[in-house]
Amino acid sequence: METEVKLTKLASCAGCGAKVGAGTLAEILDKLPTRHDPQLIVGFDKSDDASVYVINDELALVQTLDFFPPIVDDPFMFGQIAATNALSDIYAMGGEPKLAMNIMGVTKEMSQDTIYSILRGGYEKAYEAGAIITGGHTIEDVEPKYGLSVSGFVHPQRVLRNSAAKEGDVLILTKPLGIGILTTSAKANMVGEPVLKRIYEQMATLNKAARDIMVKYEIHGCTDITGFALLGHTYEMAQGSHLTIHLDSSAVPYHPEAYSLAEMGMIPAGAYRNRDYAEQGVTASKNVSVAMQDIMYDPQTSGGLLIAVSEKDSAALIRELKDAIPCAAVVGHVTKYESSSIIID
Repeated sequence: METEVKLTKLASCAGCGAKVGAGTLAEILDKLPTRHDPQLIVGFDKSDDASVYVINDELALVQTLDFFPPIVDDPFMFGQIAATNALSDIYAMGGEPKLAMNIMGVTKEMSQDTIYSILRGGYEKAYEAGAIITGGHTIEDVEPKYGLSVSGFVHPQRVLRNSAAKEGDVLILTKPLGIGILTTSAKANMVGEPVLKRIYEQMATLNKAARDIMVKYEIHGCTDITGFALLGHTYEMAQGSHLTIHLDSSAVPYHPEAYSLAEMGMIPAGAYRNRDYAEQGVTASKNVSVAMQDIMYDPQTSGGLLIAVSEKDSAALIRELKDAIPCAAVVGHVTKYESSSIIID
């Protein structure tokens, strides 16, 4: 789809790479007062993907909000990707999204057709997820932005946290890495259309199938891999669980084109922020290349789920996931705390 203006040219950064660094964000949030309510079982103090408020013994409300500048020029695809990314937080908590509201910033360069196409992309992806967009808020801005606030539901006893992994768990990742490197390189015309089409389709793919499959099994922890990268989000899981996570770099799925681009230094700024945040808790063996580490620090937009599953259920879960999501892979395991929060082999 051709538009009268390239959306990515209107933004200084793209997708989840626009997120404030995890370390900076943690320092800010630590200064905020917290209000305690026994019904609020997950709040911002938990560094989790969404908040969870218990309504009754059978029902809890899951809420999240996510928006970002354009990562693609096609406005319809931008709307789809931004909505998919926002909906993912509900899935990461084990919930089902039901209601959503638009959050949008528009610039003077954007036509009504462009704005409509972004919104239509969001509406269609929400509909696919089984959620209804009921309104929202739009402001004039110096850069385009779009996303959703999303409300969903989950049984209070089936909430999945990013800090509840257990010793012996197996880790499964459901989407390949390299999105930040590839979209950064695309701005320099270093990525071909077939690769771009592949990663755009990946970013617009809901984590619904992964969620619907994983909740059949004994899952202890889950998070989605977005702006803080595989290592940033895994670091939060390891720290919150007070355990060590071992990652097998040879098993981590990634887009092969991202590796050569990483070797050339085509690394988004967000990857350096992620490294600054997490590397204090990461030990990498000598056989793990710098390029592979860069891929693991690369900020992802609308990435996959990282699932901590009981070892006894891991084989059955990965088999069923692979039937629906062929790229799903076992990427590591959890042990008692050793010398680092994360050990990469």
